[in-house]
Amino acid sequence: MMESNGFLRLKWARDHMPVSANIRERFLREKPFKGIRIAMALHVEAKTGIFALLLSEGGAEVRLASCNPLSSDDSVVESLRKDYDYMVYARKGETETEYYDNIKKTVEVAPDIIIDDGGDLTNLVASDPDLVRKVMGGNEETTTGVVRLKAMEKAGALKFPMFDVNDAQMKHFFDNRYGSGQSALDGFMNATNILIAGKNALVAGYGYVGKGVAMRLKGMGARVTVTEVDPVKAIEAVMDGFNVDRMNNAIRDADLLFTATGMKNVVSYDDMLVAKKGIIMGNVGHFNNEIDYTSLEKRNTGKVQVRNLVTEYRLENGNTVDLISDGRLLNLAAGQGHPVEIMDLSFALQALTAEYIVKHRQNLSNKVYPVPDEIDNEVARIALESMNFKIDSYTEDQLKYLNSYEEGT
Repeated sequence: MMESNGFLRLKWARDHMPVSANIRERFLREKPFKGIRIAMALHVEAKTGIFALLLSEGGAEVRLASCNPLSSDDSVVESLRKDYDYMVYARKGETETEYYDNIKKTVEVAPDIIIDDGGDLTNLVASDPDLVRKVMGGNEETTTGVVRLKAMEKAGALKFPMFDVNDAQMKHFFDNRYGSGQSALDGFMNATNILIAGKNALVAGYGYVGKGVAMRLKGMGARVTVTEVDPVKAIEAVMDGFNVDRMNNAIRDADLLFTATGMKNVVSYDDMLVAKKGIIMGNVGHFNNEIDYTSLEKRNTGKVQVRNLVTEYRLENGNTVDLISDGRLLNLAAGQGHPVEIMDLSFALQALTAEYIVKHRQNLSNKVYPVPDEIDNEVARIALESMNFKIDSYTEDQLKYLNSYEEGT
């Protein structure tokens, strides 16, 4: 019998996730999640499927929903349900009502642990006293969700411990920079079939995601300008060889625009009025509010779908702008998401952090925690071994020197 496309995608991902494979061997022996129920809201595609299966292989009962209405791979969803008898609540193109209903279905299991991407699952659990009493804690994958977590903690609304996986070294150094950089361009090219070389490209934000996008655009021959509100990051962009300007000025000459900030209305309707005619815009942030989609929908004088994933809007002054996938997460709404090996690292961090919660829940408070260094280092160690690289270690004499102050000039 011919295997389904979703099954093959899951198999391909598993075959290229060596860090998860290493952890799986131990999870199968030790069953650290025996009796544990886990609710997850993540981008439901092949790498996520392997992560969910890893947790199940560790003994967990898992329920999975999407964290974005356009980021699910329907073939993978079907395979998880049919081939693995998995409780998955997701489809590509969910309405807002469907989206939240699906997240609610994951918590019907009364989870012990939550694993989130963007904060919607966390917010739902935190607002239900019955769920709060049951949950041990959880972890959050992305910048937008961490911003929400810290705001919840500050407001006293965080009722259980949460781990900030996004800022782990093995996440933001690689996932945010190399994963987002490559996958954003994958989504852009899949949606548009437009040449990047020779274009004026504008990147909003120079955090690790923005760095990755700008680096890849430059590498493919674009002339890149960066916009920023942080003067330190702006100087860094200049030192890295990019032009830096304000949005309302830079957008006038930009052929392509990518937002990567985690902030709303980075590209305002007024910016779009003065944008270069025919500018192609895409968002690499979590929510579709970085480009003012609400105003664009309300104030346009006409719109037409010019490609399967691209809509052209005519504005009040006669200008036209093109938007990819309704401003939703470009690399998943229009592409295949981060490369397999990148998500192997990120999901390994989340799996080990979930195990840490089970083992240390009695000592955790209701606050946002960083990923413990030992987990970061363990993922790095396994990854290096899988790539056949060796590193040095300190000698006893060097360790003594490192921990002393007497020796000098």
